[in-house]
Amino acid sequence: MGNCFGSDVPEVGAVKAMAHAHHAHPQVAMAKRVMAAPSPAHHAAVSQQGVPGKKSPPSTATTTTTGGTASKRPAAGGGAATSGGGGGEPSRHQPVDGRILEVPNLRVFTFAELRAATRNFKADTVVGEGGFGRVHKGWVDERTMSPARNGAGVPVAVKKLNPESLQGVQEWQSEVNFLGRLSHPNLVRLLGYCWEDKELLLVYEYMAKGSLENHLFRSEPRKGGAAVHQPLLPWSLRLRIAIGAARGLAFLHSSEKHVIYRDFKASNILLDTHFNAKLSDFGLAKDGPAGGSSHVTTRVMGTYGYAAPEYVATGHLYVKSDVYGFGVVLLEILTGLRALDTDRPAAQHNLVDWAKPYLADRRKLARLVDPRLEGQYPSRGAQRAAQLTLRCLAADHKNRPSMREVVAVLEEIESMSLSSRAAARLDGSASPRPPTARNGHSQRPGSGSSLDWAGPAPAGGHSAHPSARVTTR
Repeated sequence: MGNCFGSDVPEVGAVKAMAHAHHAHPQVAMAKRVMAAPSPAHHAAVSQQGVPGKKSPPSTATTTTTGGTASKRPAAGGGAATSGGGGGEPSRHQPVDGRILEVPNLRVFTFAELRAATRNFKADTVVGEGGFGRVHKGWVDERTMSPARNGAGVPVAVKKLNPESLQGVQEWQSEVNFLGRLSHPNLVRLLGYCWEDKELLLVYEYMAKGSLENHLFRSEPRKGGAAVHQPLLPWSLRLRIAIGAARGLAFLHSSEKHVIYRDFKASNILLDTHFNAKLSDFGLAKDGPAGGSSHVTTRVMGTYGYAAPEYVATGHLYVKSDVYGFGVVLLEILTGLRALDTDRPAAQHNLVDWAKPYLADRRKLARLVDPRLEGQYPSRGAQRAAQLTLRCLAADHKNRPSMREVVAVLEEIESMSLSSRAAARLDGSASPRPPTARNGHSQRPGSGSSLDWAGPAPAGGHSAHPSARVTTR
């Protein structure tokens, strides 16, 4: 979840209060927003000086008992995890429509089950780590979701809260409230959770290809500090990933609550076996404005380089604040560069500030596109993508396109790319390659010196600095 930076005290207090009622009323505790008024059943559960009540959980059609433990099985579209994260390649023009459940429909795991599924959370099962805590790869039975032997059944991702992370408690609650109720092909499926004493865990479908960040910047941290270099993402695959992520964001924005994601970045876009993109990490998500309001006012929380300028300046969060973040990621996809990188020359630390003038100039665009593509992309498609990026990065949120419009434009660009590839097969043509500097790398816009260039670092890849979440007080 990145580096967290504090919490909204009233919300955390509400989360703490809900902990007492959890075991007696898991459905009630999980179904309500943390700021919602507690139900009568909730009050009963936390009565008698905070001792959980003895009343049984409300019965539902999806509640089952496995090994003596009441557990909710995933609904259709939110079933058992697979290493493919979707069981096949979806059609190219997939609609943004999904489903919103009345209450989270999740399996309640015991801590013992998740400990068995991850071999006691052994170090060699760790696949990621953030401000929330570590993410472990585990194995469960595909039918019963009970723990399975390593390599048997289906893999799942188990996120375990660091007990010292107060913000993690709040984000854990937000994950369950949002991702537990939302079902869409481009959102990572939350399969279940565990809340026992101080142990808070979340169980997701396992995304076999990791994050867009790892692939785009071609390095993945390994135990011991080494890095595994990822294969280069070609233009067609970058476009496909952008379309999938855009569809997921469009679904959130078009839902009844106009959900604002608030932390759109490459590390939160996960990829399944077929490189289908899915949004993960809903710890900072918020319901959008209601009652005719244009925005919600909230404490500024997000990630440096991706947060919209109006949100950082005023705390006013608009639905189209997400569109700005999408524009930043689209720029990263186009250039192969991180949004922020202090290893670049000073004028190029902030990718958006530095690249904007070149996005608007079609004559300079070829020098801005990731040189590792070696010109293997349609120039017209790149120009359209650059124009779309500029619109998403507009200073005034009113001038940014909706995510539905973004999806439509990206699909048009994909069609153009397919046509260009077909034409190239007939005549052998391709886009002209960017100018090449003396060191063999394509030269980026700048002073004209091969040193004034923000391309991939030799041998070591791009800077491995993580994106840090930030706040303003």
